[in-house]
Amino acid sequence: MQQGTLMRKVKSKSWKKQRYFKLQDDCMTIWYQSKRTGKTESAFSISDVETVREGHQSEVLQSLADEFPPERCFTIVFYGRRGNLDLIASSAEEAQCWVQGLRQLIEPRSFPLTSALVSCTWIRDWFQKADKNKDGRMNFKEVQRLLKMMNVDMNEDHALRLFQAADKSESGTLEGEEFVLFYKTLTQREEVLSLFRDFSEDGKKLTLLELVDFLQQEQLEDEGTEELAMELIDKYEPSETARARHVLSADGFLMYLCSPEGSIFNPRHRALWQDMSQPLCHYFISSSHNTYLIEDQIRGQSSIEGYIRALKRGCRCLEVDCWDGPNGEPMVYHGHTFTSKIPFREVVSTLGKTSWGTSSSPPPPMGASPPSSRPQSNAGPGGQQVPWRRWVPKVPTSLSPTPQELKHKILLKGKKIGRLEDTLDGPGDEAPNVSDDDNGAEAEAEAEEERRRAKVGGIQHGSALQKDKESLAQALSDCVIYCKSVSFRGFQEARSHSRPSEISSLSEAKARKLIRDAGNEFVRHNTWQLTRIYPSGMRTDSSNYNPQEMWNMGCQIVALNFQTAGMEMDLCDGLFSQNGRCGYVLKPPFMRDEETLFNPNDPGSWEGPSPITLTIQVISGQQLPKVANSKDGAIIDPLVRVEIHGVPADQAHQETKYIENNGFNPYWDETLQFQLHVPELALVRFVVEDYDKTSRNDFVGQFTLAFANIKPGYRHVHLLSKDGTSILPSSLFVHIGITE
Repeated sequence: MQQGTLMRKVKSKSWKKQRYFKLQDDCMTIWYQSKRTGKTESAFSISDVETVREGHQSEVLQSLADEFPPERCFTIVFYGRRGNLDLIASSAEEAQCWVQGLRQLIEPRSFPLTSALVSCTWIRDWFQKADKNKDGRMNFKEVQRLLKMMNVDMNEDHALRLFQAADKSESGTLEGEEFVLFYKTLTQREEVLSLFRDFSEDGKKLTLLELVDFLQQEQLEDEGTEELAMELIDKYEPSETARARHVLSADGFLMYLCSPEGSIFNPRHRALWQDMSQPLCHYFISSSHNTYLIEDQIRGQSSIEGYIRALKRGCRCLEVDCWDGPNGEPMVYHGHTFTSKIPFREVVSTLGKTSWGTSSSPPPPMGASPPSSRPQSNAGPGGQQVPWRRWVPKVPTSLSPTPQELKHKILLKGKKIGRLEDTLDGPGDEAPNVSDDDNGAEAEAEAEEERRRAKVGGIQHGSALQKDKESLAQALSDCVIYCKSVSFRGFQEARSHSRPSEISSLSEAKARKLIRDAGNEFVRHNTWQLTRIYPSGMRTDSSNYNPQEMWNMGCQIVALNFQTAGMEMDLCDGLFSQNGRCGYVLKPPFMRDEETLFNPNDPGSWEGPSPITLTIQVISGQQLPKVANSKDGAIIDPLVRVEIHGVPADQAHQETKYIENNGFNPYWDETLQFQLHVPELALVRFVVEDYDKTSRNDFVGQFTLAFANIKPGYRHVHLLSKDGTSILPSSLFVHIGITE
């Protein structure tokens, strides 16, 4: 047996240990062993790996950039809160071997597992977990243990019958193909077979024409259905003979329904499908708050990992708070708190390496970071020179640029001396306008946060203009072009004196007051100028406000704490999971018209189309995960809740009954119905919970998407964990109907 690949496991700049790493024969497990002692230290499953990053894409590896070239470095990122594994290979070739190999192993997980894939992935994981004595066989007692692990409460006699039917060798144990047969019998989908037989004349196959009938009648596919049917057969039919005859077996039918083409999410909308040539203010933009923080707002850790995670998640607007540091070098941290500090140079370096990768997605609009950055410079004028001295802005050609025009560019949102027109036309005689947007008469609870944001190098706004000018370095001012920060003093004032190249920031409390008092004016304002919303200063635990009410007003830059999982980040991920995950979503036409009459608080005052009816038949669930930290042998009682998030008139939720003791294949067959007045703004959230009659239900999984991305017909909803990562093969099987 080979000893494995010798690589350095790195935890810090000074902690570098050599370990042998090896992929086990099952192609699902990796162990590593100490070079010095030979003792196996740990192992992890491929199913635990979320992604693999190449180069110096972690805080630890960046600190070693001068010592080891990026070609030899890579990072394994795990699901959940497990720490990253940073590795340094002995050569670039060896690093590539591991990076490409790991990516190929985790790639199949982007498709739900079915009977054709189960023998080499999901099934091996279960087999290894249940094979307690590790003899490569499974006796009936171990099968019973497996059923409990898989969330199945099965009658012992029925389980024994399944076991004996699969034990072809009559050895009293299951191994290899016998266990695969047992698993396939266990996972047989009667509701899918019934649907298959409804369209199959002989009950054994779907001919090309029968499949076309299904696609047209049930899936409401109306273009190129015969070509689509041929494509699905070629792609998902496991039998070569059936493919040659252009027919689809029951196995192939199930594989199609579990595929991206059978998902509730329109696969065409996964790619960049929207018009990207509109002004920047016509888009919702994925935005984060205090991006450098990965914990709370007072004592939490500042880390470049916060930027990496946000960018990988599609965030296009980042926040960088710069303060004076040692030797005139600026540091990034949450000012006037006890959060840790990171050098500004490391942040900029990370942004440059991570912002786009190989993608050409549009940039972000904001501060001091890459795709969209918002630099909050609290450093003195000298310190301000350091971060920006190598940024050479190009003269703008338009006051309202588009994402298409801004590809691979970085916009800085910040204060500016003078106007954008001065940048275009040359310096003028107008007094410098150095204003900050994050101030105002907010609730007392937010006063401290407002005071912190109103500071520039320790000089409060309200000082003389000359002092303001002295507090802002000209080099930094010159870098701010399209996103000049201005104070918000009312919609009338903005209409009279503001420009499309300017942006105002509002606290969530101030935004809510404007929503209540001037809904239509707020919507109109956001048709021509950018607005940023940020969390209350009282959210020291990094909790989030509901972004939907801000999107209802057309606010483009709704900044959230990306490190905090929950419904709010589910909505954010749901909205921005479309359009190639580029972080930009085009607002509906009535939110781009400067004369719009739309008011989300009163949809009746707006002459939009008639409401539509969304009907969701929740049919069944598949292989739902157990609740975290549950007791051994505990089996969930799942229920499904469907939530509509949109304008107030559309906000609603309904739920199914709970199914006792079955997380493996629960069957509900319940119909939920919703009326949507403004479907263009609606998000639909599916939530699975473990019912508890004595306390709060436990979270099991969720999936959120914009109504505009829903495909009608029989669809699978592939569930995500609380932090937004995949928990395949857990899913719901539903039927979607949409009527006007």
